[in-house]
Amino acid sequence: MTDKQKLILAVPKGRILEELMPLLTACDIIPEDDFTNDKSRKLQFTTNHDGLDIIRVRAFDVATFVAYGGAHLGVVGSDAIEEFNYSEIYAPLDLGIGACRLSVAMPTKDAATDDPTKWSHIRVATKYPSLTARHFAKRGVQTECIKLNGAMEIAPALGLAKRIVDLISTGSTLKANNMVEVEKILDVSSRLIVNRSMQKTRVEDMTTWINAFRNAVKNR
Repeated sequence: MTDKQKLILAVPKGRILEELMPLLTACDIIPEDDFTNDKSRKLQFTTNHDGLDIIRVRAFDVATFVAYGGAHLGVVGSDAIEEFNYSEIYAPLDLGIGACRLSVAMPTKDAATDDPTKWSHIRVATKYPSLTARHFAKRGVQTECIKLNGAMEIAPALGLAKRIVDLISTGSTLKANNMVEVEKILDVSSRLIVNRSMQKTRVEDMTTWINAFRNAVKNR
């Protein structure tokens, strides 16, 4: 099998990758030695399967690589799936890792007197402008979204936006910045995603890997 015929699995860097590693092992996917080395600048890695390589990219980029065919399978949070809403992405399996929630938060002192049910027009700092706007549009709330890729919790203190929408796990970062969660938008977990076109043209290969991940989750 030539390199052009290889399937590419896109995975995210960081904490999710740590949680993913036991599932990869259960699927009999063993990447080359420096795959888990955070200091490695490599992006593409071979595995013990001649027909499968892994790329290690930013979490949000996993969805884009799979949607546009740069990768054929991927592991990404449901937050990214909802944000981009790519028609070419199919998510057949919840992997049960990376659990957290996407929520609205604001300074604790403001939350005491601000009722979310009475909002009509708000400004929000977030990494998720599309998802956030859709969420509030369902309630008839006009939303001005300011796109930030990080450091969301500092936005209210600097007057950028009174409210933020971000991923929350333990809530410790919010607490450290004198903020509180006021509304949950959705629960988030990591999903196995596949490129719809590749699923049609490489049915047997794609089905094999989907079933491998499904069994790994089931037997965990």
